[in-house]
Amino acid sequence: MKNKFLYITILTAGLLSCKKDFLNLLPETSLSSASFYKNQTQFNQALVAAYSPLRGIVHTGIYMDEMRSDNTFFTRYNANRGLETSTESIPEFLDDANSSAQPNSPGNRYGNDYSGIAMVNTILNRITTVDIPQGAKDSISGEALFLRAYYYFDLVQHFGGVPLQLTELTAPAQAFQPRNTVDEVYKQIATDLTTAIPILPTVTSFPQSGRASKGAAKVLLAYAYMSQPTKNYAGAEAQLLDVTKMSYQLLPNYADVFDPNNKNNAESIFEVQYMSDLVSGQQSDFAWIMIPKTLNSEVLTGYHGGTMNIFSGWDVPTQEMVASYETGDARLAASIAVIEGTISGVEDYTAKNLKSPVGFVPTPGLTNFYMIKKYFHPPYATEFNTPDDFPIFRYSGALLLLAECLVDENKSGDALPYLNQVRIRANLAPLAAATAGNVANEMRHELAFENHRWTDLVRNGKAIEVLTAKGQRLKALYGWLLPTSFNVTNDKLIFPLPYREIQINNKLTQNPGY
Repeated sequence: MKNKFLYITILTAGLLSCKKDFLNLLPETSLSSASFYKNQTQFNQALVAAYSPLRGIVHTGIYMDEMRSDNTFFTRYNANRGLETSTESIPEFLDDANSSAQPNSPGNRYGNDYSGIAMVNTILNRITTVDIPQGAKDSISGEALFLRAYYYFDLVQHFGGVPLQLTELTAPAQAFQPRNTVDEVYKQIATDLTTAIPILPTVTSFPQSGRASKGAAKVLLAYAYMSQPTKNYAGAEAQLLDVTKMSYQLLPNYADVFDPNNKNNAESIFEVQYMSDLVSGQQSDFAWIMIPKTLNSEVLTGYHGGTMNIFSGWDVPTQEMVASYETGDARLAASIAVIEGTISGVEDYTAKNLKSPVGFVPTPGLTNFYMIKKYFHPPYATEFNTPDDFPIFRYSGALLLLAECLVDENKSGDALPYLNQVRIRANLAPLAAATAGNVANEMRHELAFENHRWTDLVRNGKAIEVLTAKGQRLKALYGWLLPTSFNVTNDKLIFPLPYREIQINNKLTQNPGY
C-alpha cells in the first residue's frame, strides 16, 4: 500500500519559483510552465507539489499553536536561547522566530501558505483548457480547492484579513494586492469548499491515500463556520453530522492512531505525509525537536553517535498540562513521557532513562524533563529522519467539534453521546452532561500537541484568560521571564504580517499592536 500514500516528490520551476526550504521538499527541474500542464500525469504531479507547504505549516504550528498556548513551553539553554528568551514577552519571541523576514525561512508560515495558494491557482487556471477525462479533472480540481481553502483558513486564523489571490499570477505586479477583510476571506473559504465537496471522493477503505477527501473538506468547512466572526453553527452541525455517517471510526487504542506503521488509518481524516528519506527530504523530525538537549541522545532515540542537539528542547509539556489529565486517562502515557538524567556543569544533561508520567515518582539525584511522546517511535537509524505523519483532522476531533457546536446551539443533550464516545475510548467514565467547559477540556487532551490548542482558545474566547494564567505560573517558576511576558491583549490574538511583506507591498497595512 506504500505507493498509494501521498509522498511529495516533484516540483518544477514552473510550478513555484522558490528555493528549497528546511525540509528540502522542493527539487527543481528544467521544465517550464509552458511545457508542463499538458496531461493528467503532469496535473497530478503539480497537485502533489501543492501539498508540500503543509509540512512547513506543521513545523511552525509547533511554535505558534502549541508553545503559544498553555500546553507547552520550551527549555531555556544559555548557550543558544538565553538572551533572546530572557528579554522577550513570549508572543513577541514567537512572532520574531516564526514570521521571519526571510522569504524562504522555515518559519515563514505566511509564505508557506501563499506558496501553496500560488500552485493551486495555477492548477485551477490551467485545468480548464486541458483535454483529460472529466472525472480526473473533477478530482484534481476538488483537491486543489480544498488546499486553497485550507491555506486561507490557516492565514485568516493567524494573520487576520489577507489578500485574496484567486487567479494564476503571470506578472509580479499582480501579487501586490491590498488586504481583504476577515469576512471576505471566510466567504471565499466557504465558496471553495462548497464547490469542492460534491466532486471530492468519499473515503470508504483504509489505509486511505493521504489526499484530500469529502470528509476532510466537511471538517474544514465546519471549522471555518465556527471560527468566522458571525458563527454558522447550523451549517457546521450539518457538515459534521455527515462525517459521522462516513466510514471513519475511533481506533480502540489511542496510541495506535499515531503509530507510523498505522498511517492513514480509520480515525485519520487528513494528515500530512512523511517518510524516512533524507535524500528526497520527505522525512519528519519531530522527535529531535521534542527531546531534551542531551549529551547522549542514543539512550532515547537508539541512534548511535547522537550528541547534544541545539534544536531540541522545544514544545515541552508544562507541568500544569501533565497534571491536568484525569486519573486513568489512557492518553497521558500515550502523549507524554518523562526523561530522567543528570546535569553536570551549567546545563550538560545526560539522559538515563525514559519513563511513563503515570504515577511517576522522581528518582533522587536525577533531573527530569517532560517530552511529547506521540511522535516518538524509536529506534531511529539516522538523526532528524523519522517517518511520523502529523494529524490535521481526526475523527475524534470531529466528534468533539460537533459536541462543541451542539452545546453552542443549546443542544447539550445531543452533544453528550459524541463527547462520551471520545472519553470512553480514553478509558474515562462517561459524563452526565455536556458543557462548553468539559467539551473544551476534552478537546485539549484528545488533540494535545496536534497544533489545535491556540486556535481552539481563540475560537472559544479563552485565549487571554488562559495565557494570563500560564504566564503567572511560569513567571513564578522562571525568574528570567520579564513582568511583561504573557501580557496578552486582543491585538496579540493574531500575528503580525511578516515585515518582508510590508516592505515589498506598500498596499499592505500591519496588524494593530505591531
